[in-house]
Amino acid sequence: MSILATIMTVSFVFIAILLSLQLRLKLERDMFIGTIRAIIQLVAVGYVLEFVFSSRHWAFIACMLFMMVLVAAHNSAKRGKGVPHVFARIFFTISVVTGFTIGMMLALDLIHWEPKSIIPISGMVIGNCMIVSSLLLNQMRERAESMREEILVALSLGATSRQASERMTRQAIRAGMIPVIDSMKTIGLVQLPGMMTGLIIAGTSPIEAVRYQLLIMFSFTAASALTSIILGFLVYPTLFNRNHQYIGWK
Repeated sequence: MSILATIMTVSFVFIAILLSLQLRLKLERDMFIGTIRAIIQLVAVGYVLEFVFSSRHWAFIACMLFMMVLVAAHNSAKRGKGVPHVFARIFFTISVVTGFTIGMMLALDLIHWEPKSIIPISGMVIGNCMIVSSLLLNQMRERAESMREEILVALSLGATSRQASERMTRQAIRAGMIPVIDSMKTIGLVQLPGMMTGLIIAGTSPIEAVRYQLLIMFSFTAASALTSIILGFLVYPTLFNRNHQYIGWK
């Protein structure tokens, strides 16, 4: 893809901006800012990755992964306002899940220990964990409010905080996993996933591209389950004090 062709891709954004102006959606400013940020961020990351790939030093790989998890945790933490130490809980969860997922891939010899494999796949896993974390926190907040009376009744009957919030936590965890499960049911029928499409465009055999896409999808399933469960059990205790009294989130 030539530089001129890359520049011409901005025309798609111009179409969206013109439509926003025509319909008075007032989204053109956000679209423009988003476009500029995307260009700057992606170009900067491109140069950084080119340096890291050429150096092949584990310290640079670790720094890249740390920054990815840091940004992902910061973004998801916005969904958990009022939850004590929510950033630390999300950061811990994403770090553990990513480490486990990538470690399992390496142990099973599904990927090789090299920057061009570790960093992109870790980025996809971290991004998936970020989405699941945000969804889980939204679900936990909504269910904590809608099921407040049920929780209080359970506590009044002698239930512990874990027992009183068990149904709420289970429902929130289940909701956090639904998107990845639904995508598995329609993958290849509704759309060709990003990794598969990229490999095919790069000249890889469609069958080989399918194998890599299955690796990503199945790892996403495990990562989503682990993220929902770990974060759910880290977050629900913050709804109660040490005496198992319901205090909620402010």
